[in-house]
Amino acid sequence: MHLAYFDENKYSEANPYFLIGGYLIPENKAIDLEMSLTQIQSNFFGSTALRTDTEFHGKEIFHGKGYFKKRKLSERVKLFDDIATFIIHNQLPIRMVRIDVKSHRAKYTYPQPEYRLGLMLILERFCDYLEQVDDLGAVFGDYEKDEITGAILDFAEFKVSGSTPMHYGRPLGRLVDTVYFTHSHHSRFLQVSDVLVYMAGRYENMERSPTKWHDQQVFDIWGRIKAGTDIIIQHWP
Repeated sequence: MHLAYFDENKYSEANPYFLIGGYLIPENKAIDLEMSLTQIQSNFFGSTALRTDTEFHGKEIFHGKGYFKKRKLSERVKLFDDIATFIIHNQLPIRMVRIDVKSHRAKYTYPQPEYRLGLMLILERFCDYLEQVDDLGAVFGDYEKDEITGAILDFAEFKVSGSTPMHYGRPLGRLVDTVYFTHSHHSRFLQVSDVLVYMAGRYENMERSPTKWHDQQVFDIWGRIKAGTDIIIQHWP
């Protein structure tokens, strides 16, 4: 079995793209992978505890906010680099969906809510990978109070009907049980999804290379991830 972890960003006028996605890990490597993330966390925070003050958050790491406020730029850049190395060294496949919200709403008379659409598409992309490796999967998402109930009901509906309601909707039979949601500070694997989504949301929208030192460094780290692992980003519409 594979375990799939996903997170999403918050879109706005300044960031008009809704991005949802994450990565998959083979169940038989989960313990070793968690130990690696625990070591990364310990190196940075000096603690292995799962708490909100030892949580990886891409936006906060990048901008030096919250519990990263007093950390040096070089330390925060190295944390991005360590997480990238974790993904690349273990060859963990990344799947994401990037929705141009304005274009989506303009194209359809009755556009689906972006979270529901994004969830359908990312579940399909996870299933594409599971089909490729002939395995089953369990899916874990970051707890979002306003979205969780609808997401679980939607997933159950997709399973019963046999496929997602997309024009070329595919079956989700390789995903077992339900979509599991938990607070991200309880899962290091979910925290890595947060960091990946942040980097994708920032740099997939960027038309030119950034000029500030730390921005250029993280831009290059994202480029290293894209060059060094199996990554697919679906663009919609």
